[in-house]
Amino acid sequence: MARLTAEFWVHAYLNRLRMVEIPAFVVAKGDRTAGAVVIKLNTLDGQAVAYQRSFDMSSGARKWVDFASGAETEVDMAVARQRGFDPDLWVIEVEDRSGRHLLDEPGLAD
Repeated sequence: MARLTAEFWVHAYLNRLRMVEIPAFVVAKGDRTAGAVVIKLNTLDGQAVAYQRSFDMSSGARKWVDFASGAETEVDMAVARQRGFDPDLWVIEVEDRSGRHLLDEPGLAD
């Protein structure tokens, strides 16, 4: 099965969010082809959660996991540390008071 490029996935994700009127924008552009993606969900109340894709070695499943949550400034620092390790990382910020990010929907969840 062919893999989507990171840039293609990012644009498709942003379009999906736009379709349900969830504001989102690219904070940092990574490698167009193979860069990893971090989704920062900002609930606009000073809190945030950052998600990244994880690979489960036992089942082979890929899923989104929370790698930082709490005060937005702390989450921003965690994301900045990740970018320090991986300059090819894409960072997308989603802003939604209800906490919607769509990462649990078909086509994005797996």
